[in-house]
Amino acid sequence: MRDILFSHSYFLRFDPKQWNNAQPYAPLGTLYAAALARVNGYTVSLFDTMFAETSEALLPHLEKEQPRYFVLWDDGFNYLTKMCLTNMRDAAFRMITHAKARGCVVVVCSSDAADQYKRYLDQGADFILIGEGEQTLLELLHALDHQQTDYSGIAGLAYYDRHTLVKTPGRPVMKELDSLPFPAWDIIDMDPYRDMWMNSMGYFSMNMGTTRGCPFKCNWCAKPIYGNRYNTRSPENVVEELLFLKANYAFDHIWFCDDIFGLKPGWVRAFADLVEEKQLKFSFKIQSRVDLLLQEDNVRHLARAGCSNIWMGAESGSQKILDAMDKGTTVPQIYEATRLLKKTGIKASFFIQFGYPGETREDIESTVQMINTLLPYEIGISVSYPLPGTVFFERVKAQLTEKTNWTDSDELALMFSNTFPPAFYKQLHRYVHQSYRMHLAGENLKQLFLRPFRMRFAMLRKALSGLYFVPATWAARYRLHQLEKQ
Repeated sequence: MRDILFSHSYFLRFDPKQWNNAQPYAPLGTLYAAALARVNGYTVSLFDTMFAETSEALLPHLEKEQPRYFVLWDDGFNYLTKMCLTNMRDAAFRMITHAKARGCVVVVCSSDAADQYKRYLDQGADFILIGEGEQTLLELLHALDHQQTDYSGIAGLAYYDRHTLVKTPGRPVMKELDSLPFPAWDIIDMDPYRDMWMNSMGYFSMNMGTTRGCPFKCNWCAKPIYGNRYNTRSPENVVEELLFLKANYAFDHIWFCDDIFGLKPGWVRAFADLVEEKQLKFSFKIQSRVDLLLQEDNVRHLARAGCSNIWMGAESGSQKILDAMDKGTTVPQIYEATRLLKKTGIKASFFIQFGYPGETREDIESTVQMINTLLPYEIGISVSYPLPGTVFFERVKAQLTEKTNWTDSDELALMFSNTFPPAFYKQLHRYVHQSYRMHLAGENLKQLFLRPFRMRFAMLRKALSGLYFVPATWAARYRLHQLEKQ
């Protein structure tokens, strides 16, 4: 008998956009929890839902492992799980039902469960871990192992005591992240991850976290797991894990999935020094803020460490909207950071958000102009998404009567009233992507004329793509105007 069967509720097949992107990452938070349980004496196993076709795929694992505890632990490092997609919530509910039917004590830790703990308990879960859950899990398991029945002294927990709903005080987040064991990479089959990456991208990428939390106050960003406190692993600890993963899994690329990478002063420089000292050869991408990239010569140190792509939370090309979001950055900083990255040889990618309350057509045009002027390497476009626990959610929650979550990450439904109707924002998503591709084609055509002897096939292909994107952009813009009039 296994002590604990861990799982998570992210099914790649249930999210068509991400399945087509074919860039899966392991459930890092789940592997951290399993590793800590194991070093504390528990036997652990994993049902990885990433490539499973249905939640019923859990059943053979329950029959084989016969675990005492079923721990459904969603990855707090993954923005897709933070969005609380209903496809994944429904799958979680089904797995809870299956595990309860086989006599397991069911424990859940996720962003969605932290916000909706009563719904998960009513579905059959025994305990919900709220916030950073590793220490809470260990205390809960100890209490259960010793047949204790009073859990009120365990911080960060929700449960039913008979028919009374109990929610204990929150638990402070961990500060010494180096004290955590490395994730339990050995309990997951990495072959399907590698195969999908190689088939789709031609290289193998893995994920790592170097920090927890984010101290900034963007009023639409929920932080139900790690909160506003920012804690970091040491550069030495991070490089030690990189060496382990390189030796055991031969990765080519790393996604550092921190909300904010390298915020602590001097951290990026020390990390780059160690990467060079250990002669680690890999590329990586991070998420950062434009203002941070302009400090401490960070961009130069990121480049020498191997950084190839930085996703920046640009959000909008309108200062009015950035200020309304409490973003704390400026439009000129977006321009300056992008040009600095390109000059250093690092790709600059943008997260863009449309539909924030008060956004006008002029604000939208400013954002489109910024994208088409700076031509980032990639763009990720979404519409404003109200998440519980945020200032933004409180502003619009009275309107969230029919729908509060997307089904999958490509739904892009505007769930509150705004300047334009929901169909406008769906069309805006199409238009901005096509306009961006059209301008990329134009830039590649320009480079062909300026530097014909440096022509590459990829550059020629992008230039020729303008034959499609020019008329497609005109048609998309016309449709957008029609929707705007409505």
